[in-house]
Amino acid sequence: MVSSNIITLIGMPGCGKSTVGKVLAKQLGLDLLDTDDLIEAQENLTLQQIVDARGNTAFRAIEEQVLTAMPLSSSVISTGGSVVYSEKIMARLSANSLVIYLRARLETIEYRVSLAPQRGIASEGQQTLSDLYAERVPLYEHYGDVIIDSDDETPESIANTLAKTVANTIK
Repeated sequence: MVSSNIITLIGMPGCGKSTVGKVLAKQLGLDLLDTDDLIEAQENLTLQQIVDARGNTAFRAIEEQVLTAMPLSSSVISTGGSVVYSEKIMARLSANSLVIYLRARLETIEYRVSLAPQRGIASEGQQTLSDLYAERVPLYEHYGDVIIDSDDETPESIANTLAKTVANTIK
């Protein structure tokens, strides 16, 4: 953790990173950097199109390149769910920001992901959402400086909790 106003949100797809990130950035008067949007803008493809055309390994290489080159300034950074697979990215984010894990139960994730079926999820071959959840949760727990449950709260309520947490954590 460092003494700056950079907040990184990590967690499974559907946990609320982008939605909560928008509300939190507005509350704190910070810019929002959605890394999925940055990747899509650079590649001129959706995340799912990248994974379908080039594969998961290529997608993660692009993700690492974009997030390594991304300038880190006062902002809320909403990451893709697979960011925790890159030690290089996570070392950079951990050294320069407060990393917040938005935790949600698998059932919550499954429901929210079902609401946006066009959204791609970077997975290996036949991995199910349950497989990804089991694989990623220990990584999110490892990298998260702060863990906030996002199951039963509104994005505004979660952002309020995070704003208080940030005020108490970042000096």
